[in-house]
Amino acid sequence: MSNNDVTRRRVLKTGAVAGAGLALPTIFTAQSVRAFTNEPTGSSVKLGFNVPQTNAYADEGADELRAYELAVEHLNGGGDGGMMNTFSSKALKGNGILGKKVEFVTGDTQTKSDAARASAKSMIEKDGAVMITGGSSSGVAIAVQGLCQDAGVIFMAGLTHSNDTTGKDKKANGFRHFFNTEMSGSALAPILEANYGKDRRAYHLTADYTWGWSQENSIRNYTEALGWETVNAVKTPLATTDFSSYIAPVLNSGADVLVLNHYGGNMVNSLTNAVQFGLRDKQVEGRNFEIIVPLYSRLMARGAGENVKGIFGSTNWHWSLSDAGSQAFVKSFGEKYGFPPSQAAHTCYVQTLLYADAVERAGTFNPCGVAEALEGFDFDGLGNGPTLYRAEDHQCFKDVLVVKGKENPTSEFDLLEIVEVTPRAQVEYAVDHPDFAGGDLGQCNPGA
Repeated sequence: MSNNDVTRRRVLKTGAVAGAGLALPTIFTAQSVRAFTNEPTGSSVKLGFNVPQTNAYADEGADELRAYELAVEHLNGGGDGGMMNTFSSKALKGNGILGKKVEFVTGDTQTKSDAARASAKSMIEKDGAVMITGGSSSGVAIAVQGLCQDAGVIFMAGLTHSNDTTGKDKKANGFRHFFNTEMSGSALAPILEANYGKDRRAYHLTADYTWGWSQENSIRNYTEALGWETVNAVKTPLATTDFSSYIAPVLNSGADVLVLNHYGGNMVNSLTNAVQFGLRDKQVEGRNFEIIVPLYSRLMARGAGENVKGIFGSTNWHWSLSDAGSQAFVKSFGEKYGFPPSQAAHTCYVQTLLYADAVERAGTFNPCGVAEALEGFDFDGLGNGPTLYRAEDHQCFKDVLVVKGKENPTSEFDLLEIVEVTPRAQVEYAVDHPDFAGGDLGQCNPGA
């Protein structure tokens, strides 16, 4: 089947219309009339990078933006090409995307769903972005994914870890490379059992939005299956900066484990408060009190400093991985910015390459042709081993890392050590998994 045939089939499958609701004829092609939202007509194509530049996840957003700029440089033939040299697909040639120079616009999500949607809407309607990507919050990702579905553009999610993104809120125009809380629970549980046993009493502090709820649910499912008891679970507002009032009750709760379902600046502050209250030196019935951070990043570890020593968590990717793709990215990023990339940077860089590659393989920027090229796509060379973009829910499946804070770090960037690379087969789950139920992927929308 030719690329044009794929595009025509995908457009017709969606029931897309042009003008005043007339069905598209079978001879419709992108070249005849404006076929889809923001079809590039000149010598360049514009992408929209929507990242948190202020508020709790601003550090993640800054690293995401660095990665996006590096990806654009590589796509346009600059630098050393980075992961384009290790990517199993060889469709990208360093001459832009389909020969068009890649340009970009940016927005600030503020880690607020309304602000993120407004920013994405402006990039689509005013700037002509043909693809939107970014974000460091699942609430933001879900909101922007829905907007992109309605607008008829592809959304390549940035850092979003809630099961809901590719569960009940999944969309045909949205794709997630990042792992999710189900995968974190599956990877962490055997390590927690081996190190802490089967009869622990856990106290959860949880960011009060979709990711926090999802993370708490997944960790509780897996730890309670081990025999752990959940003593209490308390929701904390995302805007919280001082967690003292939430930490104090833990002291006399009978718990011997604190699970911090927090991310970014929230995790740095809550962990700091927990250490200040003496939890790391506390014993309960002769056992050391333990703290768990289910979702880690290098940026969080740097912010929390020595407080992360010995604390277990999971991560999507880490700059110390030795595979060729990871090291190529670390080299490119390090030479450009002077320090190693975070997992947020990695997934955003990879998402940009995956989008560009899908356009090249589809032979069109039509979002339905791009979606067709991404669905069921097996690839390698971008870190985390062989990876699949599952067609049924647009979730990537790959190896997951369990990490812990290093006892003797060698630099401000060398704060996490990989405890185990959990193989992809262990973290895969069925499409009808109950924690992902209720959503309908629906049909691709090409928009205009």
